[in-house]
Amino acid sequence: MHIPPSGTTQYVKHSWVAHIDNHCVGYTHFLLEPEKTIKFMDAWVHEDYRRKGIFRELWDTRWGFVQQHYKGYKAYAWCKPMSLPLLLEKGFIEGDNCVYVEKIIEGPKPPFEKCFVSC
Repeated sequence: MHIPPSGTTQYVKHSWVAHIDNHCVGYTHFLLEPEKTIKFMDAWVHEDYRRKGIFRELWDTRWGFVQQHYKGYKAYAWCKPMSLPLLLEKGFIEGDNCVYVEKIIEGPKPPFEKCFVSC
């Protein structure tokens, strides 16, 4: 199912949802950016439905949509290693690698707590 942009925000985001028995089992999105650029975002399939072709079907549906409506635009994506072969298959060129990092946000620390210097 295609979910077009709402038109009420500054973002132009298209989404596709895979559903079975009225439950979402997967989705994918893309965001239109300035200068004829498309950012492919968020491709996910529920773990109970993986390895059944849903990811590829969502990806191919989105790809067909951008080919039909956005010829000449540049598309890019950040992807996990498992998704890279599909993007390379579609003609994407591999760029630099990124490393995922995360941190639990803590409250601010009092000044000088970490770097006390005595004379």
